[in-house]
Amino acid sequence: MRNVSDIIEQYLKQVLLQSPEGLIEIQRNDLAEQFQCVPSQINYVISTRFTLEKGFLVESKRGGGGYIRIQKVTLPGQSAIHGHIFNTIGDRIDQTSAEGLIYQLAEGRFITSREARLLQAAVSREVLNFKLPLRDELRARLMKAMLIALLSK
Repeated sequence: MRNVSDIIEQYLKQVLLQSPEGLIEIQRNDLAEQFQCVPSQINYVISTRFTLEKGFLVESKRGGGGYIRIQKVTLPGQSAIHGHIFNTIGDRIDQTSAEGLIYQLAEGRFITSREARLLQAAVSREVLNFKLPLRDELRARLMKAMLIALLSK
């Protein structure tokens, strides 16, 4: 059985898909009431599952009439994806950012879920057992090489 965080995440993603503008505004307390959870649960879901690395922009306004705005950031088309990869990765990339980029590519169907799992395994800090900044530099080189190979179909 899925937990409340998974259910909230899926609900928000579904609402985003149905939005013609690709963005939604929600009231944290209203959503917490709808899912019968505490408002901090909503904060947790948004802060961990709707990050920029995962392809979302989140803006919040506190106070009376406040809101949380979530917008899906779309990846460029296939022809511009190589440039996006090089700009995103740069000379080094940390594990969180790497996982976020992999997630974006899988969500955009540029890579399969199997390819995503292989990429994540290859660039994990457990596999790249080096000290920083060497680990992040090596991760960047590996990601660039693997993604260029995968996306040059």
